[in-house]
Amino acid sequence: MPELPEVETIVRGLREDVAGREIAGVAVRRERSVEGDRAALDRAVGRTVLGARRRGKVALLDLGPRGGGADLILAFHLRMTGRLFTPESLAARGESAPEPGPHTHLIFTFADGGRLFFEDARTFGSCRVCAPGTLCDWPFYDSLGPEPLETAPDVLAARAAGRNARIKSLLLDQRVVAGIGNIYADESLHRAGIRPDATAARLGTARLTRLFAAVREVLREAIDACGSSISDYRDARGDVGHFQNKFRVYGRAGQPCPACATRLRSAKVAGRTTTWCPKCQKP
Repeated sequence: MPELPEVETIVRGLREDVAGREIAGVAVRRERSVEGDRAALDRAVGRTVLGARRRGKVALLDLGPRGGGADLILAFHLRMTGRLFTPESLAARGESAPEPGPHTHLIFTFADGGRLFFEDARTFGSCRVCAPGTLCDWPFYDSLGPEPLETAPDVLAARAAGRNARIKSLLLDQRVVAGIGNIYADESLHRAGIRPDATAARLGTARLTRLFAAVREVLREAIDACGSSISDYRDARGDVGHFQNKFRVYGRAGQPCPACATRLRSAKVAGRTTTWCPKCQKP
C-alpha cells in the first residue's frame, strides 16, 4: 500500500510532469473508480493543472478556474495499488510508452496530446472531485490527523500519551497521525526501541517523543529513496523505490536484527503482520 513516502514521491513527479498543462478530456473506464458524482469529473475539462500536493496518503491535483468559475481539486486516494503516471515520461527515457491496460481506470488527456493514467489493480483506489472549500466535507479527509513531517514530535507524542491502545495501532490510525502504514510503523518502532504491542499509556512522554522523532527520520529517508517497492508501487515516471533495501525489520522475520543479531520475531499486531527485535525493542 502506498504510504506517505510513496505518495509524496508520486506527487513530486507529477508537479514536474503535469503542472501548467490543460486537461482536454477525461475517459472513465471504471465508474466505481470515481467517488461521488461522476458528472463532476467533466468539470475538470478545460482547466489547467496548477500543481500537485499530498495530504496523508491522498494525492491532490489543484486545477485552475474555467470561464470565471471556481478552482477545483482532484483527490486521488491510492489505497492498496493505485498508481498515477504519465506514459510519455517513460517514452522520454527511451522506453515504450504503455497503452491503457485492463487496470487503467481513468485517463486524463491534455491539450498537448499527453495523458495521465490512474491505474489500480485491486480497484480499491478512487478519484474524488472537490471544490477547495469542500474537501473537509469528505469524512475521511476531515478526520486525518497531523502531518508527521510538519508536526513536532512532542506534539504528536501528546496525542498518543495516556491511551490504552497498542502503540502500533495508534501509528496506523490516520486520525492520530496521517500517512503512516505498516512498513514505516515497523521501521520507526525499531529505531525507537519500542515493541509494537506496547501500550501507549505505559510508554511515557520521553519514549513517545523519541518514537515520533524516529518516524520523521524514517519518512525522510524513505522519501530520499523514492519510497519502498515491495510489489506494485511505481512512481509517476514508472520508477521503483529503493528504501526496501534499507529495511531493518519489515518483512525480515527470522533474520538477524541488524543492530544486535537477535532473530527477529513476527506476529499479528493491530491486524497487521508485524516484525520486531525482542532484544532491542522493549515494552
